[in-house]
Amino acid sequence: MSEPVESFTDEEYAFLRHVRFGELPTRVSPEERAESTETDTRPDRPDPLGGESERHLRAGG
Repeated sequence: MSEPVESFTDEEYAFLRHVRFGELPTRVSPEERAESTETDTRPDRPDPLGGESERHLRAGG
């Protein structure tokens, strides 16, 4: 048999988030915001290796 599902209240969820993640940083006002510009390559993607034929082989074509 399955156990009954217990649901938390919004206040209990808020407390659990606070315990897990701590205090949120202060909010940045619109006057303090600055536009971000990307100038470097993306760190989450490696540099491409090889030429076009190698890319086709890696893609399975």
